[in-house]
Amino acid sequence: MSGGLVLITGGSGLIGIKTIHLALEAGYSVRAAVRSQAKADLILATPTVKAINPGPRLTFITVPDMLADGAYDDAVKGAKYIMHIASGTIHGDDSESDYDAHFIQPALKGTLGILDSAFNTTSVKRVVITSSEVGIIPWEEFSQKEVDTVFDDTYEAEYPAPPYHHPFEAYAAGKKRALAAAKDFVKEKKPLFDIIHIMPAFVVGENELVTDPKLIADATVRAAFAQVLGEDSGWGAIPSTSVHVWDVANLHVKALEPKIEGNQSFLAVSEGAKGTVWSDAIEIVNRNFPEAVKNGILPNTGSTPTKRTKVDASRTERVFGVKFLSYEEQVKSVVTQYLTLLGQPIA
Repeated sequence: MSGGLVLITGGSGLIGIKTIHLALEAGYSVRAAVRSQAKADLILATPTVKAINPGPRLTFITVPDMLADGAYDDAVKGAKYIMHIASGTIHGDDSESDYDAHFIQPALKGTLGILDSAFNTTSVKRVVITSSEVGIIPWEEFSQKEVDTVFDDTYEAEYPAPPYHHPFEAYAAGKKRALAAAKDFVKEKKPLFDIIHIMPAFVVGENELVTDPKLIADATVRAAFAQVLGEDSGWGAIPSTSVHVWDVANLHVKALEPKIEGNQSFLAVSEGAKGTVWSDAIEIVNRNFPEAVKNGILPNTGSTPTKRTKVDASRTERVFGVKFLSYEEQVKSVVTQYLTLLGQPIA
């Protein structure tokens, strides 16, 4: 069993809740930073946490505003590790006026704030930050232009200046700024801790915090699942990169191991450079859940176009000794949760 106290931010999100589960299973003690007691109650109510029965190994600290000066000063005390997962997420109703407040500032100030707090302690040995593949891939090449470049974790992209014309563009800009700022922090301040950046693709998979089936296709899960519900994601052609939420959480936990050298960035993208074909979800659902399709529970009549984007995360698999789960497993994970929430048989 592993040991040490891990401070986890963003624990009530898709990646965060799975990371809390896996960190507890690996033997770590977890202090989850939450905005309110209601968020803590949601985490405690998840079946996986209940099954682990962590007792005093899972505690909470309230951080109502992660952008406030010194927001994490108390939260980091005594922590050996930090996993900074909290960030803005993409929704269909984001307007241009929200971009700076919703994406840029949470990414930049949230990251620098927690690094400053960690710098003022002596206990923190490693900080794992949830970045994104869009932190290193130019926006146009990622979302619009189909190029033959195969992007890997050695690639670097300049920070795009505003104005931004799409919430995802602003999200990408925030991730680029945060990534660059964290690297500059290490160079300039030479902290006692090192930093590892995990850079996921579109994250797809079950989320135990979702208990209303109407909310199952929230955030990046929508890229795969809206079409299964017979809907349009509303995002147009989506870059051909996805990853199972379990893999992302697993990388965060494994990144705490001393054998993983610090001050590196690692991509989390399944299916290799050939990428994900989003519309394959229709065939996957027809084949694995035929009765639910036949009965109309899964309309499975939508269509999500794919924009080819080549990303190679093979170095991550080699260094961490993992094999990313397939797009099929990602889709099956969400469908299984959805049918379970509806009280329907998994078939």
